[in-house]
Amino acid sequence: QVQLMESGGGSVQTGGSLRLSCVNSRPIYGNACLGWFRQTPEKEREGVAAISLGGATPYYADSVKGRFTVSRDSPKMTLYLQMNSLKPEDTAMYYCAAAYGTFCSDLSLTTPQNFGAWGQGTQVTVSS
Repeated sequence: QVQLMESGGGSVQTGGSLRLSCVNSRPIYGNACLGWFRQTPEKEREGVAAISLGGATPYYADSVKGRFTVSRDSPKMTLYLQMNSLKPEDTAMYYCAAAYGTFCSDLSLTTPQNFGAWGQGTQVTVSS
């Protein structure tokens, strides 16, 4: 049963924008850390951004600070990633993930193993 479903990926030119969405079909009781990760065939999975379901503090990888914005619509159980000023190095498969029963922290983006639910990914391609 699919719990997380991403959408919004696509192909853009350098400097363009995309907005990714992730719908969580599983009701969440209590807290959760919701995150975005990305991966290419050449690199390990990289944490991009995260935000707690019940919190306001977002966490970002240094490589996307100032360009990406993570947000969530709790009633709709949807996680978003607004990506602006895209660069070719942002090209990757983007995954949303959820760690139920916990808040996000500074360590969240570096511990993907703590996220128990994953979407199937949406491809983002940025051309120069």
